[in-house]
Amino acid sequence: MDVTLRVWRQRGPSDPGGIVEYPATGVSPDASFLEMLDLVNEGLMARGEPPIAFAHDCREGICGACSLMIDGIAHGPMAGAATCQVHMRSFSDGATITIEPWRAAAFPVLKDLIVDRSALDRIIAAGGFVTAATGGAQDANAVLVPKEAADRAMDAAACIGCGACVAACPNASASLFTAAKVSHLGLMPQGQPERSRRVIRMVAQMDAEGFGDCTLFGECQDACPKEISIDVIARMHRDHMRAVWFGGEERAETGPG
Repeated sequence: MDVTLRVWRQRGPSDPGGIVEYPATGVSPDASFLEMLDLVNEGLMARGEPPIAFAHDCREGICGACSLMIDGIAHGPMAGAATCQVHMRSFSDGATITIEPWRAAAFPVLKDLIVDRSALDRIIAAGGFVTAATGGAQDANAVLVPKEAADRAMDAAACIGCGACVAACPNASASLFTAAKVSHLGLMPQGQPERSRRVIRMVAQMDAEGFGDCTLFGECQDACPKEISIDVIARMHRDHMRAVWFGGEERAETGPG
């Protein structure tokens, strides 16, 4: 199949950048989107032109590095999939495909399609660590966790930190990401000692990074490759209000509910 790519090219953070068109010919419908970009880059390098810079790592939908805006949709047209899991059969032969980086003030463009997402790392770092004892592996039933809490914690922990929620949100909010990171620990017994302090620090860091406010458009959960629900945002707001009311004091919680 043959497609035309309209790709955002930007040599560096201070370069204004712009859209450049490239043909992608003879592409297998079974090729992944990133494999298609690899083929285009091989052609560019063969002609002595600089390749298109894009981030990638595992190419298995795990790392979240493959963060691209494809035809105005974070990660492309497939629901519940990262860019590396999108195949060219999702597009029509002869289609024109526009590829851009994430667009958010907190995600400055480094080069072409690569943005600096270290703001998300700083939000996680602000949460600190859990004080659960470490050492030899405990018996699986040593700490009892209700199945509902375990399931909800696992759903939240599925977040791969790709930033699609930010890119899709009209406000460029990182609330879904932050709430997922807050919730997966807040739902577990091991996360209770620092629960109040954690949510206060992570929300404060999110605001300091320049992300927008959440107004519950719901675009974030639609764009999320792990389909994390905005229910975690409501949970984060509840935990944050409770922590503020109690002055952020560490105290015994009634449970991970």
